[in-house]
Amino acid sequence: RDQLVVDPGIGFGKSPRGNVALLARLPELATLGLPVLVGPSRKSFIGQLLGVPVEERLEGTLAACVAALDRGARLFRVHDVAPARRALDLAEAVRREGAGRLSAASAPVGTGQG
Repeated sequence: RDQLVVDPGIGFGKSPRGNVALLARLPELATLGLPVLVGPSRKSFIGQLLGVPVEERLEGTLAACVAALDRGARLFRVHDVAPARRALDLAEAVRREGAGRLSAASAPVGTGQG
């Protein structure tokens, strides 16, 4: 069991709306107690929803990854690793802040800290 992950197959055999619904319902898969992996990188549903060719799908990929992180995914298969890592690191920092786990939360706005 410690070598298993759940991959819902984003982009495979689903409509753009079906892929968005799958992302929205990831919390249901997270209840299985296994890590959830998503691989939305440059998928055609992103191109169809945003009206962009494959070489312009980075922003859509990052948005899908951040949405998946927010819904319980913890593993990400992407082409553009560095930008995805940065986007996910920031999203995770925001998630933790919301959970009250960052010590910088007490710094007043405009102090130049954080």
